[in-house]
Amino acid sequence: MKRVFMGSDVPKSVLIIAMLFFTVLQTKGQQGKPADSGYVPVNGIKVYYEVYGEGRPLVLIHGAFYTIQMNWGQLIPELSKTRKVIAIELQGHGHSPYSDRKMDFPTLARDVEGVMNYLKVDSADVAGYSMGGSVAYQLTIQSPKRVKKLVIISSTYKSSGWRPEVTNAFKNFKPEFFTHSPLQAGYDAVAPDTTKWTKFLVHMITFAGTPFDMGDSNIAKITSPVLLISGDNDGLDKIELMKTYQLLGGGLSADLGPMPKSHLAIVPSQGHVSLMMQTQTILGYLDDFLK
Repeated sequence: MKRVFMGSDVPKSVLIIAMLFFTVLQTKGQQGKPADSGYVPVNGIKVYYEVYGEGRPLVLIHGAFYTIQMNWGQLIPELSKTRKVIAIELQGHGHSPYSDRKMDFPTLARDVEGVMNYLKVDSADVAGYSMGGSVAYQLTIQSPKRVKKLVIISSTYKSSGWRPEVTNAFKNFKPEFFTHSPLQAGYDAVAPDTTKWTKFLVHMITFAGTPFDMGDSNIAKITSPVLLISGDNDGLDKIELMKTYQLLGGGLSADLGPMPKSHLAIVPSQGHVSLMMQTQTILGYLDDFLK
């Protein structure tokens, strides 16, 4: 991989987070050939999807800058043994064509719902990582009957859910930080128009740097069981994460009452990117919870 020169005037926190993105999981054809794939016209754009396996539907929503392959390549073969796995690539990501349509979580959640409508999936379990987790939160808030069980991996429903150094770093991202990175290689491998790479980055960086808050009251209204998975050092503010778990009905003394229907898992010695590489650990949590 070519090395990218980053000037000494770039904040150290920005360099660290940019390099974390460069260490993205690179699997090669691990998920096999999908049983179905294609594009769905939703909300003025086209959204790409892939379907694997049979059974109760499970919708997967990837993280920022990722593709289905990058985010879920190691997990899909196992999940699709017992489930109908529907993996989606959000606006401008992977196979989904670049669009200059403004990005916000309500719109992205409607895109996911549009794919579900197209595939005639009335409701499903939904799992989202990082940005995809925020989209999954929004989908559950907007259309609660569409989400049976919700899995949130290293994600939050508000900007303040991240540690301050993470949100500050997002604001200082620049397109050149990603030049010749594995993220660009993944994009070039499947994007319908690779000349849109820089425009896509500018669009995403603007989106990532925009504060958001879906509301504590909306999280407290979620009736679907929720599994929160976080690395102990993944950039999430753990105090805020615990508050989230309490809003979802957790944080009780189960010895004195019933066990909450929502679960919290903190995986030791894991950062934001490395957490998603713990395939067997993630599978174990998903298997127990989704049953």
